[in-house]
Amino acid sequence: MQFHHHGYVSADPRVQDAAGLGIERSPELPDDMDVLIVGSGPAGMLLAAQMSQFPHVSTRIIERREGRLVLGQADGIQPRSVETFQAFGFAERIVAEAYNIGWMNFWGPNPENPGEIIRTARTEDYGLKISEFPHLIVNQARVLDYFAEAAVHGPGRIAPDYGIEFVDLTVHDEGEYPVEVHVRYVAGDRAGEERTVRAKYVVGCDGARSGVRKAIGRTHVGAMAAHAWGVMDVLVNTDFPDWRTKCAINAEAGNILHIPREGGYLSRVYVDLGEVPEGDNRTVRHTPLEAVIQKANDILHPYTLDVKEVAWHSVYEVGHRVTDGFDDSEPGYDRAPRVFLTGDACHTHSAKAGQGMNVSMQDGFNLGWKLGYVLTGRSPETLLSTYSEERHPVAQQLIDFDREWSTLMARKPEEISDPTELATFYLGTAEFPSGFMTQYGDSMIVAADSAQQLAAGFPLGKRFKSVEVTRVCDGNAVHLGHHARADGRWRVYAFADRSGEALASWAKAFTETVGRFTPADADIDAIFDVKAIYQQRYDEFEITAVPELFLPKTGPLELTDWEKVYAAAPSAWVASDIFAERELSRDGVVVVVRPDQYVAAVLPLTDPEGLAAFFAGALLPA
Repeated sequence: MQFHHHGYVSADPRVQDAAGLGIERSPELPDDMDVLIVGSGPAGMLLAAQMSQFPHVSTRIIERREGRLVLGQADGIQPRSVETFQAFGFAERIVAEAYNIGWMNFWGPNPENPGEIIRTARTEDYGLKISEFPHLIVNQARVLDYFAEAAVHGPGRIAPDYGIEFVDLTVHDEGEYPVEVHVRYVAGDRAGEERTVRAKYVVGCDGARSGVRKAIGRTHVGAMAAHAWGVMDVLVNTDFPDWRTKCAINAEAGNILHIPREGGYLSRVYVDLGEVPEGDNRTVRHTPLEAVIQKANDILHPYTLDVKEVAWHSVYEVGHRVTDGFDDSEPGYDRAPRVFLTGDACHTHSAKAGQGMNVSMQDGFNLGWKLGYVLTGRSPETLLSTYSEERHPVAQQLIDFDREWSTLMARKPEEISDPTELATFYLGTAEFPSGFMTQYGDSMIVAADSAQQLAAGFPLGKRFKSVEVTRVCDGNAVHLGHHARADGRWRVYAFADRSGEALASWAKAFTETVGRFTPADADIDAIFDVKAIYQQRYDEFEITAVPELFLPKTGPLELTDWEKVYAAAPSAWVASDIFAERELSRDGVVVVVRPDQYVAAVLPLTDPEGLAAFFAGALLPA
């Protein structure tokens, strides 16, 4: 963490100085605003945290609840989400309180006594193999708490306006604030009062029954899977030996997905309630809790659950649906989108693959910086069209994956020919549920792959996969990608040639590009966080000899930033070389990463003009 660059800091450095509209943020929802976020779920709260980094953009978030979420329904946190938490500054704290999934065990009928279950496989969790970030279980309410903290501690000082519900909206073709939104107060002294506010953009983060989705005429495409599950968070005593290990249990009586929760005692149990009869008309959703507990005991035989307390429970039917569009734009209609949908408002699926909250947060991360750039004049409004173009295919891939996973989970014993099939599928598809298979296609913010061979380990359109390097100023081993924060800046990683001469020439040319897109009154690295990675050991050259681009002077005191120069060669602390790990050209290469951590461009050091041209398509001159 870097601080003091704007002067000495003695208090919590995670609390940034208020700026712009955050200095005197009104407690009252204004009549006009730039961005109105509807709903404070995972997508909405991440979006608020991101928009807080754009304090000159007027952003408000309304929520029907009277206060913070107490009982969160989602709890699975995939490694990509932990990586995102790291960018927002709270990964270490949430990891400390979460349950870390180290193993997943599989249980099936005992061949000698099919009415009882036995353990059939133990598998190391996929998160341990494919990321430096863990696979966690933690209450959604705590995730929202951390994002709320990031939002209110950011320069924009954004906090939810609780007790206000969305009623309807109308999008006008003209006007500075073309989206007219009808809201209603549902709590406090103003309960029952209705009013109309106006916004430049509205983001519907309001769940599967989204009023925003309905208001713009979008519909879910898909169907329910006619299969019901009971889910409960429970405190129990049991003789089941794997109670603190994630388990998939297949028995003659049905199926259970068991997930230990944070805190050492709480567990979540998904209990298979079987096929839903035609014409049930959602009657299954009223299955008594006692029946779900009895069903769980039937499945676990010969083991038993003595349920002491139920913190939360529900019954749901599996559904796989994707909305026909993620914004209000129409083909052939010549205007940028004004209303966007995120999370469950545009994709719904089963809960058992641990995807809902994770994918929703990435929706918010994808959209947030784009809204910030357009509203601060950094990018053209056409940038906003890339949100639906990028996230709609991801949602469809999720639905396809979840349909296969939930089908495998719901099989009956007689339908299983290979008892290791579920474990094989779990491990074989690991990168997708982890969140690492998302790959965005060519666009104004993802360049063509003409130079991809120079950095094969950083595929275009995929998230930047960090590697340890040595920080030259102090010799510490650090993850290159972990230095990046969700502050709205582009990352430009310049991997040096052997001698460093080509890097020096590139740095001189790129300095002109930095100046073209950076406001004159802003820090030189306000838009581009540029870092150099040399092939030599950290102690084989002097940091003061590197180009000035990598030692910028920032803040009102114009202090030198020493943490933009790294060494890739092995040292006493770093065993691997990032050039070898990520198949980087020893002649040097430039890797550009978007504010949401996805690789945007790969170019040779000898083509600074190509990089300038790429940014000219994504950004507007300052």
